[in-house]
Amino acid sequence: MWPGALLTLLLCSSLEAQENSFTINNINMVILPDQEVQNGENMTLQCNVDISTTSHVRPQHRVLFYKDDVLFRNVSSTEMTESYIIPQARVYDSGTYKCTVVLNNKVKTTPEYEVLVRGVPPPRVMLDKKEVIEGGVVMINCSVPEEKGPVHFTIEKVNLETREVKSKRKKSSPNQNSVTLAFTVEEQERVIYFQCKASIISLRHMETSENTKSDMVTVRESFSSPKFYVYPEGPILEGTPMHINCTIQVAHMATVFPEIIIQKDKAIVAHSRQGNVATYSAMATVEHNGNYTCKVETSQISKVSSIVVNITELFSKPKLESSATRLDQGDSLHLWCATSGATADNFTIQKGEMIVSQSSSFGKRASVWDSGIYTCVAGIGKVFKKSNTVRITVCEMLSKPRIFYDSKSEVIKGQTVEVNCQSINGTSPISYHLLKASDTLESRTVNSNEPAVFRDNPTEDAEYQCKANNCHSNSEMTSELLLVKVIAPVAEVKLSILNKMVESGEEIVLRCSVNKASGPITYKFYKEKEVRPFHEVTLNDTQAIWFTTQASVKQEGQYYCTASNRANLAPNILKSNILTVKVFLAPWKKGLIAVVVIVVIIALLVLGARCYFRKKAKAKQMPVEMSRPAVPLLTSNNEKVLSDSSPEANRPYGYNDDIGNHATKPINENKEPLTLDVEYTEVEVNSLEPQEDFMENRYSRTEGSLDGT
Repeated sequence: MWPGALLTLLLCSSLEAQENSFTINNINMVILPDQEVQNGENMTLQCNVDISTTSHVRPQHRVLFYKDDVLFRNVSSTEMTESYIIPQARVYDSGTYKCTVVLNNKVKTTPEYEVLVRGVPPPRVMLDKKEVIEGGVVMINCSVPEEKGPVHFTIEKVNLETREVKSKRKKSSPNQNSVTLAFTVEEQERVIYFQCKASIISLRHMETSENTKSDMVTVRESFSSPKFYVYPEGPILEGTPMHINCTIQVAHMATVFPEIIIQKDKAIVAHSRQGNVATYSAMATVEHNGNYTCKVETSQISKVSSIVVNITELFSKPKLESSATRLDQGDSLHLWCATSGATADNFTIQKGEMIVSQSSSFGKRASVWDSGIYTCVAGIGKVFKKSNTVRITVCEMLSKPRIFYDSKSEVIKGQTVEVNCQSINGTSPISYHLLKASDTLESRTVNSNEPAVFRDNPTEDAEYQCKANNCHSNSEMTSELLLVKVIAPVAEVKLSILNKMVESGEEIVLRCSVNKASGPITYKFYKEKEVRPFHEVTLNDTQAIWFTTQASVKQEGQYYCTASNRANLAPNILKSNILTVKVFLAPWKKGLIAVVVIVVIIALLVLGARCYFRKKAKAKQMPVEMSRPAVPLLTSNNEKVLSDSSPEANRPYGYNDDIGNHATKPINENKEPLTLDVEYTEVEVNSLEPQEDFMENRYSRTEGSLDGT
């Protein structure tokens, strides 16, 4: 029944809301007692709304509370004021607040209000113990239960007597409101306490609490300060047995014994890890005078005490002297030892660990083997003292240094040559000086009899010499001269000719030259586009010449040459410039050729003309012979002359092909004429050339006699 009635009421309210009109006139928020409150005070947030309606009943609306834009309360109400109470406000309640009213589909929000909570509650400090030994650890817990993280804690350890802060540590707790820290108790701390304060960031402010003190912590000594005891008491004379003790008292609470260390200056002379005493025992000497320190240490605690010990000297430290510290081999070596105060019972002079004399002096003729460090030991009873050290150097004279280099490999210009200087005999260190052409090139000191190695890059033949000296008083020794032959590679090749235009029949001379290169040099002459050289020669000269005495057109072309020696490897053989040589004919040869050509042309023309006229004469002879009757020729005896069967016999004597078949010449102008009866015949031949007309008019008729009269 109740659910049905509630449903009916809601439906009615909904229908009424749809029928009535509503508007939100105003909305605001009030913070009580103020927007800034002290930590622990109560704070109330009031959201006030003013709504107008046509209904007689107050409309129901929703009120929403926000902190830093995060919804933390949502309530439905018909009241004009809705409140939210924050009991005992804390720093974490600081922030920006606002409220929103929702009425049907209408929403209205207040401005944002900044709330600040001032102050932090005093933190609580808890200790895990109230009594601890030196070097022990105390655990401190500091917390602010009322607040939420993040919280920043500062914890200090304070000496109760001096109120001095012995140590200070800071730690932040991002998600919790407490921290736990461990503090180590140091030496000489008797009563201590701890104090803690908490800091929280609120909006743009840092809120800090007051310091909270812990309970007092009592510190017990784990061991006492060390004490010295020296035996015998009073003045101590050299040679007397001496004992130095360092003792401590260890607390019953200590779990381990500390280490006891006795030092003289910085040197450890005695130590103990078990028990409460460390002892240093020795026969007293002057060297035992000085300050002694006793240190007692654990991992955390260290305590120190000191004492000064004085020893009375029985006799002074012996002093060793020598006639000279540097001697030449064969000089006299003399050493002596002396003390002041009481006279020593015995002396020994030693070279290293070897005894060379059991008296206070030592002398001999010096040799190389006498070089070394000498000391003297003097003693009275059981007290022995060692003297100062004396270094004796006996110098052996140097042998004549030899100078050499690796002659198996040739020295090429620009490459490095290693010159060695060595004295086989002589005391080191040895100073070598390398000279090149009387000038000092470099100096080097060698601490043995091994050769000194010098490096140089000669560009031409050079002479080297080395000088050597050592500690010997004699003057320096000089080596022999060393001649180093330097092979200069071919750096430039040039091909030249006296005249690039050569007359045929004259000589061609090609000159291939190089710079200052070392011989023997191989020269090769090439004609362009030919793989093999046409001339090759090896000379100890910087030039090579090829020539031919009779130049011809075959020698015309482009030429170049190459030159190389032992310093030029196959890929580095240099090639000269290219010369173009032209061969031309002599003027008289050109004239002769022109004459021959002209003669040949004339001969060809004459031969052509002869052939032409011969053909034309044959063409004219054929109609004349056809129109003339055959008349036999008679001799003087009226005999008929028979025709020869050959073609020549049918021709009149003296027939000329060049003139024509119609003309005749006398058989013999020097003989008597023969009278013959010849029939007159007139022939007309049309000629196209004037010369032929002239010839026809001249020879168109013949008389009765063969001589032409």
